[in-house]
Amino acid sequence: MKRFSAALMIALAFSASVLADTPSKGDAKLIRPFHAHVSDAALADLRHRIAATRWPDQETVTDSSQGAKLAPLHELVQYWGTSYNWRKAEAKLNALPQYVTNIDGVDIHFIWVRSKRPNALPVILTHGWPGSVLEFTKVVGPLTDPTAYGGNAADAFDVVIPSIPGYGFSGKPTGTGWDPDHIARVWGTLMQRLGYTHYVAQGGDWGALITTAMARQALPGLAGIHLNLPATIPPDVAAALATGGPAPAGLSEAERATFDAVLAFSKQGNSAYITMLGARPQTIGYGLTDSPAFLAAFMLGHPGFAGWKYGVNSQQTPTKDEVLDDFSLYWLTNSAASSGRLYWENKGKSPLFAAAQRTNEISLPVAVTVFPEDVYRPPETWARRAYHNLIYFHEADKGGHFAAWEQPKLFSEELRAAYRSLR
Repeated sequence: MKRFSAALMIALAFSASVLADTPSKGDAKLIRPFHAHVSDAALADLRHRIAATRWPDQETVTDSSQGAKLAPLHELVQYWGTSYNWRKAEAKLNALPQYVTNIDGVDIHFIWVRSKRPNALPVILTHGWPGSVLEFTKVVGPLTDPTAYGGNAADAFDVVIPSIPGYGFSGKPTGTGWDPDHIARVWGTLMQRLGYTHYVAQGGDWGALITTAMARQALPGLAGIHLNLPATIPPDVAAALATGGPAPAGLSEAERATFDAVLAFSKQGNSAYITMLGARPQTIGYGLTDSPAFLAAFMLGHPGFAGWKYGVNSQQTPTKDEVLDDFSLYWLTNSAASSGRLYWENKGKSPLFAAAQRTNEISLPVAVTVFPEDVYRPPETWARRAYHNLIYFHEADKGGHFAAWEQPKLFSEELRAAYRSLR
C-alpha cells in the first residue's frame, strides 16, 4: 500500500501557479504559467528506494562492456540518496519563465525567455533522451543577452525550450501516434501560439529528428534549422553497415574513417538501449519506474555518457549534480516509461540515416555543427549530400553529445554563427 501511495504523491508532485511574467503575445489565453514543485514525500520516497536497493555482484571484466560498473555506479547512487539536493534544480528551473499549453490533447511544458534586444530571432531548442530541458538552461543567458557574454547584440535570440511529450513536466500521451513527425507539428503550433511568424529550430538526439521533421514539413514561419546530430549516412553506406561491411568503394579517407567508427560502434552493442526501448518500452519502464539505481544505470548506458566519469572529476561538465538533476527529473515526474515510448513510435528507424529521415525533401536552409566527442561525426561531404541547402558546416574543437550541457559558450557561439544569415 505504501508504494501505491508514494506513486500517487509523485504523480501529483508538480503544480502550476501564477507567475508575474505572463505572456503578452500570441494566443495568451491558452498559455498557463507554470511553477515546478515536488513534494517532500516524493523526495523521501526516492531516498528510501535508493537505501533499499538490492545490488548485483560485481562485473567480471575490467571495462564497461557488460554495462555500468558496480563501484562507480554505487558511489553515484549513494550520493544521490544522501547528499544530492533536488531543490537546487527546482530553483534553477523556477528562475526561468515556464509555461504549459495544451496541444492535441497533451499539456506541453516549456521554458520561454524573451530577449530585451530588439529584433531578437526566436529559436526553439529540442532535447533528446536521456536529456531534458535542463540541458539548455546554461545557454539561455548567452543566447538572449549575447553582449553580457562577449557577443554582439545583433545575435540575440528569444528562446523556447519545450519538454517533449512524455518527458519531464509535459503531459503523457494516452494514445499512439506521437512520433517525431507529430511532435514537429506540435512545435509548429506552439510557435504560432506564441506569436512567432519567423523563427528557427535547433536539436540534437531526438531533437535532431524532430527538428529535421519540422524542416521537411516546411512549417509556416520556420526559416531554417541547426543540427548537432544530423542524419547524413548515405543509402549505400547504410546498406553496407546493415550487413556488417565491407565499405562501399570510392569513400574518401574521412568517409572511410566515419564508416569504420559507426560499424565499430554498432558491433560494440552501443545501440542496445535503442533496441530495448524500441521493442518493449513498457517492460523496461517497470524497472526504470521502480528502481532509481536501475534508472541511473540504464541512462548512463547511453553512449553520450561514454566519457563521463561519474562525477569523479570536479572540473567536468555536466557535473555530478547536473546529471542527477536530469535523472531526478525523470524519476520525480514518473516519465521513464512514457519517454521511452518515443523509440517504439519511431519504429526502430535510425536517427543517422539520411534516407530514413527523408532529408532529400528538405529545401529550407540547414546548419550543422559536429562536436568531436559525439557518438557520430559525419564528414562534410555526407552532410552536403543529405542537405541540399546546407548553409553552414563547422567542426567544433571540443564537446560531445550533450553539446549545450557540456559546452554552453561554444554551443551559443555556434548558433549565432549558424543563423546570422537568416535574421
